[in-house]
Amino acid sequence: MKRIGLTLLTAFVGGAMALGTYKLVEKKYADNMSIDEKQQVYFANNKLSSAITSSAGEVDFTQAAAAVTPAVVYIRTTYTNTAQNSQQDQLQQMFGDMFGQRQPRQNTPQMASGSGVIISPDGYIVTNNHVVAKADKIDITLNDHRQFKAKVIGTDPNTDLALIKIEGTNLPIVKLGNSDDARVGEWVLAVGNPFNLTSTVTAGIVSAKGRGIGIIGSEDNQDDDDANPFGRMRRQQPATPRLNKGIESFIQTDAAINPGNSGGALVNTKGELIGINSAIASHTGSYEGYGFAIPINLAKKVLNDIQKFGAVKRGYVGVNFQELSPDAAENLHIKTTVGLYVNDIVDGSGAEQAGIKKGDIISKVEGQPVYESSDLQERVGRLQPGDKIHLTVLRDGAEKNFTVTLKADAPTVTRTAVVTKSAAELYNKLGASFVPLTPQQKAKFHVNSGVLVTQVRSGGMFENFEVPVGSVVTKVNQQAVNSIGDIDKAITNLKNGTVTITGYYPDGGNFNNSFMVAQ
Repeated sequence: MKRIGLTLLTAFVGGAMALGTYKLVEKKYADNMSIDEKQQVYFANNKLSSAITSSAGEVDFTQAAAAVTPAVVYIRTTYTNTAQNSQQDQLQQMFGDMFGQRQPRQNTPQMASGSGVIISPDGYIVTNNHVVAKADKIDITLNDHRQFKAKVIGTDPNTDLALIKIEGTNLPIVKLGNSDDARVGEWVLAVGNPFNLTSTVTAGIVSAKGRGIGIIGSEDNQDDDDANPFGRMRRQQPATPRLNKGIESFIQTDAAINPGNSGGALVNTKGELIGINSAIASHTGSYEGYGFAIPINLAKKVLNDIQKFGAVKRGYVGVNFQELSPDAAENLHIKTTVGLYVNDIVDGSGAEQAGIKKGDIISKVEGQPVYESSDLQERVGRLQPGDKIHLTVLRDGAEKNFTVTLKADAPTVTRTAVVTKSAAELYNKLGASFVPLTPQQKAKFHVNSGVLVTQVRSGGMFENFEVPVGSVVTKVNQQAVNSIGDIDKAITNLKNGTVTITGYYPDGGNFNNSFMVAQ
């Protein structure tokens, strides 16, 4: 009997050790997976979640709504007065009060709200950049009323997207769809938190695709009086053409979208995410029948880049252009009224090297006709530096084909500040994104540990300290760091109310910056 008991105990211990080892390996593997891969694993193991069929024929959206609602979250952000004032001056003029819902109060923290969509079981959430930009504190409430603190993993103002993260496991997620397959006239649902009414579902159709409305990057091309496109949908060409890196190719819908919906889900009748609700066109600041969502196929590239690199790796054609119309053609003294007129070529760009010239008219991209800037911008926005794209241009009345290799974007002392206590708030206040150093980078900087700064966001401590992208952080509060998790631990255990960041600039010079935490 003792021998049998010993055998059973040995088997039990061995099984527990094997299970524990499996879980460790599984977690390490999961940490290295892309968001797309995490989605595939999740839905492979949750057959019921992927068994939804289109209900468009019966106009019954209950299955899709039930599948999506648990993964759409309520986001509440808190800003210091300084950050809030800057936020209002820029983002609110662009996106309108309906997506901020801020109530200015003097000498008190300002608050805003929006929506987000969970896209991986371990807590990655996609939302709009303008929902979380410069936020000190980000509180997340799930549909089941669980609450979390979130930190910003990275943002992309050029598409108005942001990736944030909460610490959780086995969280509900929305299945990523294929926005290219969305058809004008098909039913869609908008899920979000308008007017603080959590988990609201509205229905409509896809009204148009590839819509550009001139809001992303408009602060570079417009005076302040014209910076809010929601009051008046005017789209003027600047007197001097400028390189606008904003990428707009919105899905337009008449599903009701209101204040607080920003960052929420636009899904098809299968419950698949095809867009991230981002803006409305309105004279009142509320729903008037025109909503706009960022297509998920564009968002996939942006989010995977942020997760993997800490910032978006984007390639550029290298042309300044304007959309042609009868009026534009008359002003340019040309006969062609459709396409993109090349105003100028960026020196050293892929377009220049391929042979495209000022005065060319881009008429096709990958063999498809180009009618609006979004036809080119979204296609390029999905690609990486080094990728090739095929363009057809009209020159002297004849078509010419060019293969353009996309180029990367042109590269562009101790101080003290006071911030709040929460670890998540402190992390967000840093205003930077990080990835672990590669062995080659460690050898270059002669360090044994560290993280690479891949993005520096406006208003954060790294911008204030003038620590640029490409710098290396080796220690936080004298603790060696090799990951975001290490940074979290270092800023959580404060001893004297000071956070000290130590590392090296891209040129090898060292820095040692500190800021005080409010008591």
